[in-house]
Amino acid sequence: MSSSLTIAEFPLQDRPRERLERLGANALSDAELIAILLRTGIQGSNAVALAAALLSKFSNLRTLARASVKEIASIKGIGPTKAIQLAAAFGLGERLSREEIVAAQIDNPLAVDALLGEEMRSLHQESLRVIILNTRLRLIRTDEVFRGTVNESIAHPREIFRAAVHHSAYAIIVVHNHPSGDPSPSEADRKLTQRLVEAANIMQIRLLDHVILGQAIGSRPSYFSFRESGLI
Repeated sequence: MSSSLTIAEFPLQDRPRERLERLGANALSDAELIAILLRTGIQGSNAVALAAALLSKFSNLRTLARASVKEIASIKGIGPTKAIQLAAAFGLGERLSREEIVAAQIDNPLAVDALLGEEMRSLHQESLRVIILNTRLRLIRTDEVFRGTVNESIAHPREIFRAAVHHSAYAIIVVHNHPSGDPSPSEADRKLTQRLVEAANIMQIRLLDHVILGQAIGSRPSYFSFRESGLI
């Protein structure tokens, strides 16, 4: 289908809105779904072509979903209004994907990965989060404690446990990412974990794990778990 044709010039059966109504969202491509949100294209490029260009610019749907409103709006033909609509749709999708995770126990690194992995792998800086859990090891909330280079001096245990105490946590899982993609713990990560173990014993709050998120390459897993490795 020519990109110069407007959506209104498409055969009725090929228009994204009509196809979604008739066949469901799974029958549409990513570009077609985004085109429905964009509603209109620009001169010489219809909404589907504009959506395809947007996906190409950000390489894939996941990267686009993590882009800021300002970054999306900077693309020719998008602008602030359409960027906000896209950000809202991506935000709803992310919340929906978390609902099942939130209802389940978060007591292992795979559950941690499912909860935070996609978001934290997209970050260009290290971020340290605390997953705060109740007595059934279900999610109360997650808090970002620090963003930057994580080490045992900056990411002090008192900052990590402050949110846990405030929200009457039974247990916590500490999570941070390695933007390099290699989840192997540094010496600073090991020292921080040891201090967290000591603080948890004093505070009488269970430290279930410290999980480092990276990228899976070959046989290397996408995360490192201090508990699985016998270090907690």
